[in-house]
Amino acid sequence: MKTIENYSLLNNNTFGVDVNARYFIEYDSVEELQYLLRSDLLQENKFFHIGGGSNLLFINDYEGVILHSKITGIDAIEGTRCMAVLKVGAGERWDSFVEYCVSKNYGGVENLSGIPGEVGATPVQNIGAYGAEAANVICAVECIDVKTGAEKTFTAAECEFGYRDSVFKRALKGKYIVTYVHFKLQKTGWTPNVNYGSLKDEFAKYPEQNIAAVRSAVLAIRGRKLPEPKVLGNAGSFFMNPVVPISLYENLKKSYPDIPCYPVSDTTVKIAAGWLIEKCGWKGKSVGPVAVHGSQALVLINKGGANGLDIINLSDSIRASVREKFGIELIPEVNIIFG
Repeated sequence: MKTIENYSLLNNNTFGVDVNARYFIEYDSVEELQYLLRSDLLQENKFFHIGGGSNLLFINDYEGVILHSKITGIDAIEGTRCMAVLKVGAGERWDSFVEYCVSKNYGGVENLSGIPGEVGATPVQNIGAYGAEAANVICAVECIDVKTGAEKTFTAAECEFGYRDSVFKRALKGKYIVTYVHFKLQKTGWTPNVNYGSLKDEFAKYPEQNIAAVRSAVLAIRGRKLPEPKVLGNAGSFFMNPVVPISLYENLKKSYPDIPCYPVSDTTVKIAAGWLIEKCGWKGKSVGPVAVHGSQALVLINKGGANGLDIINLSDSIRASVREKFGIELIPEVNIIFG
């Protein structure tokens, strides 16, 4: 465990924003994290915990301590003939975990292939893609209480998962640090979940209709739509798809018959944010060093040299356009850190 002062976070955020942290510390175990939380450095300074940096936008230098977990490992802790339960370290790369599950023919996370970041963020953000969510497979989350250093395990129900949401983003925001996540995965009885968006057509191209084919199909689609962060800085989908009353959707459909939606409940539907942004004329549009990606309007990109303020200003302009044209408020999915 080493404390680095005036640490550049350029390689710790996929937007490629060049900001510094006053202190940066990586820890390798629960015990090291507990020691850190008791230390004078964290008692006397504000601190923020990051994962892979794929869902962050730093606006300024961070005048405190940035923490990062290096707790890794994938361990089978229980299971049955039909189900495997795996305990995974928070610092494990998410897509490496998905790749591991697919190699074992464990079903449940294959639709979430290619999502950047680390395992510790999955229960916080309730990551999702192509009709699947982390909440579908998480059965427990091990955490450390920031205030007391005590260990606590949350059940899936206690996580209060919602669309791109959890109790860790609301009532317990900043109060716990995730150390391990438990996933329940199917060993038998798996059926493909491929009815979302373009996945069904892509999946049909593969002669073997198995878990590996779903992963390949998802990666193929993502490869066509999403830019590589090392080439064009981005955080994937910048906005959440808005959930709106069916009455609003039906009213918009009169003027926009092709408006796409996905049922959420008896009274609400989810509308594709990328479609709304594209209809406002933003797709492929540049504003100085930032732009809306030409293949996926949900993605804002750093063309080179952009700062956090450049990106947030573009975001605000897009939100204003969608609000004015459709009466819908777009909510950023990205965690915005002001320093």
